[in-house]
Amino acid sequence: MMQNFIQEFINYISVERGLAKNTLLAYRRDLNLYVNYLKKSGVDNPGVVTREHVSTFLYDLKKKGLTTTSICRALTAVKMFHRFLVRENLFKDDPTSLVETPKTWKRVPEVLSQSEMEMIIQAAFGKTPQMIRDYAILELFYASGMRVTELADLKMGGLNFDAGYIRCIGKGSKERLIPIGKKSREAIALYCKKVRPKLEAKSSGTDILFLSRLGKRISRQFLWTLIKAYAKKANIKKNIKPHTLRHTFATHLLEHGADLRSVQEMLGHSDISTTQIYTHVDKERLKSIHKQFHPRG
Repeated sequence: MMQNFIQEFINYISVERGLAKNTLLAYRRDLNLYVNYLKKSGVDNPGVVTREHVSTFLYDLKKKGLTTTSICRALTAVKMFHRFLVRENLFKDDPTSLVETPKTWKRVPEVLSQSEMEMIIQAAFGKTPQMIRDYAILELFYASGMRVTELADLKMGGLNFDAGYIRCIGKGSKERLIPIGKKSREAIALYCKKVRPKLEAKSSGTDILFLSRLGKRISRQFLWTLIKAYAKKANIKKNIKPHTLRHTFATHLLEHGADLRSVQEMLGHSDISTTQIYTHVDKERLKSIHKQFHPRG
C-alpha cells in the first residue's frame, strides 16, 4: 500500500513542481528508507502512522550514522509525503505536523585558494586533444560555478561568445545566463575548433558541448574523476568533491567584492539563504588572516 502512495507522490512532485531528476531520486530513496522502517514496526498504512513513528525513524537514521543534513533531508521528504496525502484527501491527519526539524549546523564547505585553482587548471594545459578539452572544462567550471550535471548537459546552442554568456539549464529545468571571462571563452573556442569536430564525427551528431573520446555525452562521474585527477597531478591534498569548484567560484567572487544577490543569480539558488553559506566561508578566511597576522592572534 505504502509504495503505491509513494509513487503517486513522486508523480505529483515531478509534474506539478517540476523537480530535477536527482531530487526526485533522493526523495524516493529517503521515502523507501521510511517505508522499510515502518514495515519493521508492522505499519503499512499511512493512516496509522503517528508522530512517534516519525520521530523514532529519525532517531534510527541517527543511530546508523547519517549526518544531520541527510536526516533533515529525509524528514523533508516524509513531511512533503504526508502533506500530499492530506491535501489529496486520502488521509485526514498529518503525523509530521508536530515533528521538530533537527538543527542543522552549517558546515563551511571546502574551497580552493586562487593559487590552488590555478594549479589545477594549469595541470590540464597541453596540446593533446584530451588536454585541450579538459583544460576548457576546468576553465569553464571555475568561470561559471555550474553544477557538475549542468556542465555535462551544456549544449553548443547555449554558447554566446559575442555577448560573453552561456545559457545553462539548472534544477527544475530553470534557465539562467552566466557571464564567462576571456580565458574560458578562449579555451572553449580552441576546443570547439580543434577537438570537438573530430569527437562529434564518432557519433551520430549531437549538440552537447563536451564529448567523450567516443563522441558521447560525458557523465557527471567522469567530470568528478577528471577534477580529482588534475588536483592530484597539481599535488593538491584537499578532499575534492563535485561541488568544490562551485564553492570556490562563489567564495572567490565574494572575496573580491561581488554582492550576494549577483552570486545567488549566477549559482541558480532559488533562496538567498542557500547562498549565504559563502559569507561564512569569507568570515572564516578573515578569522584565519587575523589569527595569522595579528600580534595577539
